[in-house]
Amino acid sequence: MALPALRNVDGTPVEHEGQTLICLFDPQGVVEDQLLLTPAAFFVSTCLDGVNDIVDIQAAFARQFQGTLLPSGDIRQIVDVLDTHGFLDSERFVRIRDEVARAFRAAPTREAHVAGKSYPSDPVDLRAFLDDMFTADGGPGAWQAESSSRAPAPCLVAPHIDFERGGAAYAHGYLGYARVGRPEMVLVFGVAHAGSETPLILTKKDFETPFGVLKTDVRAVERIEKACPWDPYVSELVHRTEHSIEFQAVMLAYLFGTDVRIVPILCGPFSEDAEADDPAAFDAVNEVLGACREVFESSEGASVIAGADLAHVGRRFGDPFEINEAVIGKVHRRDHEDLAHVTAVAPEAFYRSVMKDGNQRKVCGLGCIYAALKCVEGRARAGELVHYGYAHDPLGGIVSFAGVVFS
Repeated sequence: MALPALRNVDGTPVEHEGQTLICLFDPQGVVEDQLLLTPAAFFVSTCLDGVNDIVDIQAAFARQFQGTLLPSGDIRQIVDVLDTHGFLDSERFVRIRDEVARAFRAAPTREAHVAGKSYPSDPVDLRAFLDDMFTADGGPGAWQAESSSRAPAPCLVAPHIDFERGGAAYAHGYLGYARVGRPEMVLVFGVAHAGSETPLILTKKDFETPFGVLKTDVRAVERIEKACPWDPYVSELVHRTEHSIEFQAVMLAYLFGTDVRIVPILCGPFSEDAEADDPAAFDAVNEVLGACREVFESSEGASVIAGADLAHVGRRFGDPFEINEAVIGKVHRRDHEDLAHVTAVAPEAFYRSVMKDGNQRKVCGLGCIYAALKCVEGRARAGELVHYGYAHDPLGGIVSFAGVVFS
């Protein structure tokens, strides 16, 4: 009888008590557990495709490990552990997922999912942590809050990589943004890394941060909702663990307090064709972004933020090559070609620039930067690239990012 399939999970090698193990985790965040597997157990897990049975796996194991016969009881034990923790596409996982979804729907707020994991959960410690981010090497230096009656910057492009690796870009971008003026409402576009059934995902939930709760502007969300030809909440559960908006919420609360309203919008694929390079074909998406633009234009205190990283290159991201200076130089050149269109507030030209090579660099912020630029096109004069950088991925690769502040 066929065994259940392994879900679309991620794995990373770790050293544990002198042995190299594989740590499995759920990139969707439905399952919080992480599992440490021996190489043999990990091999078994990769054989779980929903078709193979125990005999098939025993045969594959013998080929991989020089004729070693793996007892059927050991295979059943590995399958049971994976299933118990929600790593298999099974009825047990469906129950886990449905309970997580039920709890999220019932909660009045979206919890700060990576607080205590990627940044301190204590507000005093977090403020000190973010203060240090500004004064660290490569940062813009210490900043002081200033009262201002000026209209806010119309737009900011900031990273969504973790604060540890992208701190300088966050600091330069948000310092330039804060110096322009204080926003009253911010449309925050993020990336639906876990996937989405629709191009844009809305939520009416307020966002918790260690500094307090940022209120979501429900009226603005409902205006955008009415323009959607799809159900904008069918993938709402993705908001639960998605960090790209969470990091922006933390920065807004850190700089301005919690009386700034937000409109959180996650961007999934804008087309079923992964190589579509003409955004003029995104009629439905562009209509919804027109409603986002109307929300932005309805208030002098409104602003737009794109929480967007750029290139993802290297073995960690499926490329067959190692990172070297030539690769870094090519990424730098292509990123700056794209960023020239960003600073010129040219959304279509930016999209085409990224896609002219089929998005070989895997720019994950493509959709949310395009969306942000569509909102402010004609209202923002120009953007200033205040920081560009990249960070190494521990599994082999680099991620690039930038800070762009618009006047």
